[in-house]
Amino acid sequence: MEKTPKGTRTGFTTGACSAAAARAATLGLALGEVPEEIECDLPNGQRVWFAVSEGYRIGERARAVVIKDAGDDPDVTDKPRLTADVRLLPASPGIVRLKGGEGVGTVTRPGLGLEVGGPAINPVPRRNIEANVRAAGHELLERAGLEVTISVPGGETIAKKTLNDRLGIVGGISILGTTGIVHPYSTAAFRASVIQAIEAAAAQGQHTVVLTTGGRTEKFAMRELPELAPACFVQMGDFLKYALDAAVRCGLRRVVIGGMVGKLTKIAQGETVTHANRNAVDTGLLAELAAGAGAPAEVCEDIRRSETARYASERMEELGLVTAFYEALGRHAIRTLAERYPGRFGLRILMCDFEGRKLAEVSGDDFHA
Repeated sequence: MEKTPKGTRTGFTTGACSAAAARAATLGLALGEVPEEIECDLPNGQRVWFAVSEGYRIGERARAVVIKDAGDDPDVTDKPRLTADVRLLPASPGIVRLKGGEGVGTVTRPGLGLEVGGPAINPVPRRNIEANVRAAGHELLERAGLEVTISVPGGETIAKKTLNDRLGIVGGISILGTTGIVHPYSTAAFRASVIQAIEAAAAQGQHTVVLTTGGRTEKFAMRELPELAPACFVQMGDFLKYALDAAVRCGLRRVVIGGMVGKLTKIAQGETVTHANRNAVDTGLLAELAAGAGAPAEVCEDIRRSETARYASERMEELGLVTAFYEALGRHAIRTLAERYPGRFGLRILMCDFEGRKLAEVSGDDFHA
């Protein structure tokens, strides 16, 4: 049997592992015994089997534990015990209530798209956990509700190695994941795969490459550019520099970047690797762009003092200035890249929100050599 090359093995997100644990615990509550493995529906539509390392039922409660495997990604959340405790709520039939337990962070500031005071469980994992619980517990839900508590023993310690504290998430890690799969974005193997994809597009005679930061932005860009062949679309992850260098080497004449506010801010401020654990978002830059778009001075100061790009986006949306703000951000990103790659390609930036809805689009001059 052929082995997977080192550095290419995918893993699973904290969200996927939480959903698997929740499904196993729910099934244990329904059947009287927690299974040793569980098949779980991922957000990307895949069905995957997870080993259940611990599970039991006591009365109207059940617990299941799934140990996260991040694959070959050097992820600080590799190997924690994602734990789901599920209990019956006899007075609330049909209800699935999700809570955060030990080691799951609490949101203390706006700007993350999550309720302040609530658990740091992102929207896609929330929906995925509930969907798996409902699939396993549909008969239980006819007569009772289910309370699902996700916990991560040791999560508070793990969180010290992340940016959660800076983001206003305290007491633990975040439950994340838009697809359920962890790709080795931080490895040489993934960088090589990005370069290979761009070379393949050029070899097929394409003149445009569309670089996106992940699955949501790729789907968004594909909707916006239906005339382009699938080979044109490349998920570059955080590796902007490697992708653009490859595009230049291959002689691609047009580059389109699809992104959301956080990564685009990193690009605008000159970062060549846009991973969240690298340099922080320059909120001073965002405040300047907000001012240029017409935001009042007090809002600009709030943005300057914030920790996330998303906060700036939300404040500008409240003011009805979100399009002007994103257009200014896109133009700044184009200027930054034009200085680094003068005369190499024409550049266009497509911007969407966290649900994949288009917010703005800007194009630079066709500064071909």
